[in-house]
Amino acid sequence: QVQLVESGGGLVQAGGSLRLSCAVSGQTFSGCAMGWFRQAPGKEREERDFVGSIRWNGGSTFYGDSVKGRFTISRDNAKNTVFLQMNSLKPEDTGVYYCAAAVRPCYSGTYYSRLGRYDYWGQGTQVTVSP
Repeated sequence: QVQLVESGGGLVQAGGSLRLSCAVSGQTFSGCAMGWFRQAPGKEREERDFVGSIRWNGGSTFYGDSVKGRFTISRDNAKNTVFLQMNSLKPEDTGVYYCAAAVRPCYSGTYYSRLGRYDYWGQGTQVTVSP
């Protein structure tokens, strides 16, 4: 069983920064990509917005339009941990942030921008951005 645990959420003023972490543990993890999604207040799971993704091998990243230039995803392969650095935060970035893991086979491009491409999910961490 693979487990994902997010941390680093909190309350921040608009323009501020936060750094989220997602630690992967459990059985031998043959992961291909990790993703971050945001569930805004009042939205259902199926309406989670794609924030970004990163490939374990190579580290290539892909971002949603609303966060490009502000958010950065990185990973530490040795620690099986992925990070989401969020800068210039806006009130509309408020929500519960979930990390997700996709196992092999691996794909490229925009494949990992969709919820259904992932096999494991964390419990989420709340991010609140005040005006």
